[in-house]
Amino acid sequence: MNLAHIALEPHSGQRVSLLSSASLGWSGFGADMFGISAGRHRIPGFKHHRVGVHVGAPVNAVCRCDTSRSTRIQAHGDVDVIPAGLDGEWSDDADCTVLGIWFSDELVRKTCDQLGLKAADAQIHHRLQWRDARFQHMAWALRAELEAKDTCDPLFAESLCTGMIVRLAGAQVQRDRRRRVLSPRAAARVLDYIEAHLDAPLTLGELAALVELSVPHFKVLFRETVGVPVHRHVVLRRLDRAKSLLMQGKMSVGQVALEAGFAHQSHMAAWMKREFGMTPRDVLRSSL
Repeated sequence: MNLAHIALEPHSGQRVSLLSSASLGWSGFGADMFGISAGRHRIPGFKHHRVGVHVGAPVNAVCRCDTSRSTRIQAHGDVDVIPAGLDGEWSDDADCTVLGIWFSDELVRKTCDQLGLKAADAQIHHRLQWRDARFQHMAWALRAELEAKDTCDPLFAESLCTGMIVRLAGAQVQRDRRRRVLSPRAAARVLDYIEAHLDAPLTLGELAALVELSVPHFKVLFRETVGVPVHRHVVLRRLDRAKSLLMQGKMSVGQVALEAGFAHQSHMAAWMKREFGMTPRDVLRSSL
């Protein structure tokens, strides 16, 4: 499935898009950072599920969704969950910023089906001022992806999306009591594929399909087998390749970034600083 980015319909208050995932290649889900003016905002029901995460200073707010009404102080990290088809109304006494995340109903149902949930259990229910530490952690990580404006593939965002759907549906990936891992043959197939395609976009779906697993179960088994999440393994392998190419001294830094699978030179430099505490220039100096 490859849905175009879904824009919010007109509403009664001023709402300015500050950041958007529209150009990042995410499929079936997306995110935006909105600046919202004080006043009343009515948002109609949509075909997709929506989550709004309050960012920054608290505001006094009155919120309504379905039959629920809440008068509260909306604080940093508070989450409103609006399922597909439900409208809502928010009145804020001051300007605020909201991280908006959406998931297509098709993606939610597919993820829940892969988890083995019955249709009655595969539901996202509306919540106002929901506090969930794990969901918040994933939401802030997705916010960081928006703010970075750099992406070589949607692998990390896909991982976050799957995890958020699991939390919203109240599901857990089922595990045997004994530790389960990928078979040596399956692990080798995935790792070899990643190594051969480091310079190309990768998705969780294509990696899981290599070993005929659902995305949620593949993520769990990969981490149990390799010791790190899929997206982190891919980033670390790209960084190792970049270091090797830099030390060979045959390519420019920009060429190395593309050959190692990064969007561009600054994207590679940011990850290298984050993971290794050094810049591409530091690597070049160490090779002299």
